[in-house]
Amino acid sequence: MKRLLLVLLAALTWSGAAVAASAGLVPWDRFDTKRVTDMAALQRGAQLFANYCLNCHSAGFMRYNRLRDIGLSDQQIKDNFIFTGVKVGDLMTISMTPADAKDWFGAAPPDLTLIARSRAGFGQGANSGADYIYTFLRTYYRDETKATGWNNAAFPNVGMPFPLWELQGQQRAVFATQPDPHNAGKSTEVFKGFEMVKPGSMTEVQYKEAAADLTAFLFWMAEPVATNRVRIGVWVMLFLAVFIVIAWRLNAAYWKDIK
Repeated sequence: MKRLLLVLLAALTWSGAAVAASAGLVPWDRFDTKRVTDMAALQRGAQLFANYCLNCHSAGFMRYNRLRDIGLSDQQIKDNFIFTGVKVGDLMTISMTPADAKDWFGAAPPDLTLIARSRAGFGQGANSGADYIYTFLRTYYRDETKATGWNNAAFPNVGMPFPLWELQGQQRAVFATQPDPHNAGKSTEVFKGFEMVKPGSMTEVQYKEAAADLTAFLFWMAEPVATNRVRIGVWVMLFLAVFIVIAWRLNAAYWKDIK
């Protein structure tokens, strides 16, 4: 009984944490998962991941040679994604140790192999992890009150600095003071949007596309066989449909002379 109570408590804690993860200044934008089948988008996303994410975050459950599945050759993987002496068949790990990461950042940056699945919000669908990432990448803003100088509208008080700021540029959050609906004697700050302070190397549309490409790659990396699984599932359902018809007719033929 005690063990059952502990399991239930853990489940409630997880679900509460998942709901809390979706709480922020902005709702999560809907990510178009059809981009996951676009090989060009996946390749661009993989390049962004290698250049901007794979320095601090590892993908310890993914091997470099799995990038063949998105149309890359071993030579392209070596030339564009491997910057150390590792082999194409090695895992996508980083040289920074967890101990050093904790000393430098206060906590070790999480592994990103399954981030698109682990960040899926409770009750928001299997693809909501991609929605979160897509929103997260586009809602960083300057906040001088934070140690890193950055904050995020999808993940308030985020501890990670913004690695893509040179691409998107620097924007600030705009708040408006409004009366507190629950207390007439108080006021509250309401988020109104973003204002660009310093443009980046990309336009707003270009950066939106880049964020979508990176999200697509992270979503693909969390389950590389998802497309094949869906395709095989369709063939299985078609086989079962045909088999049911055959079994039905065989059953009728077997019992037709038995009363």
